[in-house]
Amino acid sequence: MRAAIYFTPPADAPLTKAAADWLGWDAFSASPTRKAHPAIDAIVHDPARYGFHATLRAPFRLADGRDLSALDEALAAFAKARRGFVIPQLALSRLGDFFALVPRFASDEIRQLEGAVVRAFEPFRAPLTEAEIARRMPDRLTERQRRYIDEWGYPYVLDEFRFHMTLTSRIPARESADVMGQLSERFGEFAEAPLRIDGLALFVEPAPGEPFRVHSRHPFQTNSQR
Repeated sequence: MRAAIYFTPPADAPLTKAAADWLGWDAFSASPTRKAHPAIDAIVHDPARYGFHATLRAPFRLADGRDLSALDEALAAFAKARRGFVIPQLALSRLGDFFALVPRFASDEIRQLEGAVVRAFEPFRAPLTEAEIARRMPDRLTERQRRYIDEWGYPYVLDEFRFHMTLTSRIPARESADVMGQLSERFGEFAEAPLRIDGLALFVEPAPGEPFRVHSRHPFQTNSQR
């Protein structure tokens, strides 16, 4: 089993439902949302397994002496002490070779939240195995990213972090315009709207290769009205 700490909107939020319909997987109910659709399934294969989310603590195995219950309790306490905030506007964007919803403008608040999550939950993470390190292809990473793998178990944290809610697998450049058109139809209204960051979710991967599912979601105790 692996655990991860993600942001995802509440189960009944319109964005959550739209993303679940697109991905074909609802991480809250741990069930498919539609019949197989070969054309779309090929586009969403990777993000569908992980469920709709933005990574704040990438998937990790639990350290010796730590269990899921203790992690869940710690996350509940962490969330209870946090103040929510709003990302003023999202945007649909191609990041490298995949598409995601991202903040239209840089957000210091989301970066600060990610840093706090990474540091607070490091004691729960088991050290990476050699095989896990190899899967990150360290030879292709920068010196700082390799250092972050050693320190935090993941290369894209802290200074390397970028908030994004993934919507596709890798898309060849020749298919980019078509996929962007499909995403604009489904997510255009969300791409122009604000996103409230109002809680954190504990996701679990029950066994290697299985779809991730929401174990719990903990709302922040107080939420900004800005």
